[in-house]
Order: sequence, then structure tokens, then C-alpha cells
Amino acid sequence: MKAGKTVALITDAGSPLVSDPGYKLVRAALDAGLEPTVVPGPSAPLAALAVAGLPSDRFLFAGFLPTKTKARRDNLAELAAVPATLIFFESAKRLAASLADMAAVLGAERPAAVTRELTKRFEEVRRDSLGRLAAHYAEAGPPKGEVTLVIGPPAAPAPPAEDELDARLREALAGASLRDAVAAVAAATGLPRRQVYERALALSAAHSDETGEGR
Repeated sequence: MKAGKTVALITDAGSPLVSDPGYKLVRAALDAGLEPTVVPGPSAPLAALAVAGLPSDRFLFAGFLPTKTKARRDNLAELAAVPATLIFFESAKRLAASLADMAAVLGAERPAAVTRELTKRFEEVRRDSLGRLAAHYAEAGPPKGEVTLVIGPPAAPAPPAEDELDARLREALAGASLRDAVAAVAAATGLPRRQVYERALALSAAHSDETGEGR
């Protein structure tokens, strides 16, 4: 591609990037300063997802947001923790206001892409954080044409500190078996089950030493 050749990604498993790992190829092309485009398809959301450079293995199409600020923010709050890439339609005249609300509710640093006039002559994709995209369109004004927004999934929560993990395990162990406590804490924290199990064993052994149980 850097040598000026044309490269096409096709798949026999449905739309590219939906049922195959094409996201990695699109991301690599973007990182190399190349601009992928998408062959016209049946759906603007899928076309936007294909060129956004955001995770495509799980996504939610949420349609149009409410036009009023409070309703729009309430709607976004319901979607904030959805572990998937979000796709919206939005009118050009409301784009800056919606991006500002998204930055406030979903996080200013959350990655996103504003896609405009997909598959048409003046197709444009602007990729940045929600905060910087909101600032850009607040200054530049409404763009022309049809707009589809793609927003990356929320960042994975930071793993708990050791003292927090210990507190969670002690609370869980007080009312459940070791196996069930480990399963519950691993699910709640996202930590590997083996890591949680080993820590639970250490806490149980320490408790036995303190109380003399098992001697």
C-alpha cells in the first residue's frame, strides 16, 4: 500500500471486520498513515464500523440520541458501561452538542470517530478522543452531509490493589465456599481466576494460623 498499490480486504464470512479479525489490518493501516475506505454496503453503521479503526468484535447500534440535553445525557448514561463499541446516527446541526454530552458522560478521552458522507465523493472520517472531537466541531461548525458516530468501548477497570482484593475475598469467604468466593471475586474484578484462587488460599492459610484451626 505504501508503494502505491491497491489492497482489498474481502471475506466469505459476512461483512469484513464483523466476522473476521480485519480490525487489526485497518488499525495497522491507520497507524502507518494510510486511509482505508469501504466499498458501498447496505448499512451506514457497518460501513462506519469498518473504517473507524475501533474494536469491531462487539458493537451496539443505538440509533439517534434524544434532541434535548437532559434526555440525551440520561440515554448516554445508560450506555456508558456497555462493553462494546457504540454506533449512533446524528444530525450535523446537533453534532457538536452531542459530542460535548458524550465527552461529559462517557469520558473526554474515550476514542471515537465521526464519519460523514460514507461511500460518497466527499467521504470523511475524523478520529480522535470525544473531548477533542467536541472541541473541533464546536469551533468548525456543523459539517455537511450525513453523520454516523462510532465510539470505542469503555476502558477495562484497573485491577484492585492487594488490600482491596483481600477485603473482597474475606467478605466473600465469610458467606461462601472457597470455590464460590473465588468465582464471585474473579467475576467482579476481572482478575484471572487462578490469581484470585491463590490469594484466597493464602488468606485461608493465614487465618488458620491465627486461629489455630486445623491443628
